[in-house]
Amino acid sequence: MARRHQPSGQRQLRVGEELRHALAWTIERDELRDAALSGRTVTVTEVRISPDLRQATVFVMPLGGNAQDTVLAALTRARGFLRRRIADTVTLKYVPDLTFRIDRSFEEADRIARMLRQPDVVRDLKPASRTSKDDDGES
Repeated sequence: MARRHQPSGQRQLRVGEELRHALAWTIERDELRDAALSGRTVTVTEVRISPDLRQATVFVMPLGGNAQDTVLAALTRARGFLRRRIADTVTLKYVPDLTFRIDRSFEEADRIARMLRQPDVVRDLKPASRTSKDDDGES
C-alpha cells in the first residue's frame, strides 16, 4: 500500500524554517570557499524536513536563475561544511542530511501568469456586464 504524503507537522515546519535561516545566513556571509559560488547570490526559498528530522531537502534559486547546475553542484560539495555550520547555530539532537534542489515554483508561477494573460482566459475571467435594469431594479 502506497503511503500518502502527510502534511508537515508544526515541529517540522519550525525546524525547517530554522534550517533555512541558518543556511541563508551562512551563504549570505560568503563563508563557502567554492569558486562556483563566489560573487553569486543564492536564495534559500524553503527547507522541507522529514518527519524524523533526519533528512532535509533545501530548495534554492540563484539570483536571475543563472548557472543553476553549477550552484547546485557547489552546494552539494559544501554539504558537510553546511551541516557543521547548522550544528553550531541550531540546537538539534541530529543534524539532518542535506539534499539540494532548484526551486521550480518561480517557473510554475510564471507559467500560470502567462496562462491568465491569454485573451480567451481574460475574457472568461471578466465579470458579466450588468445592464441598468439589473443595477437599480427599474427600467
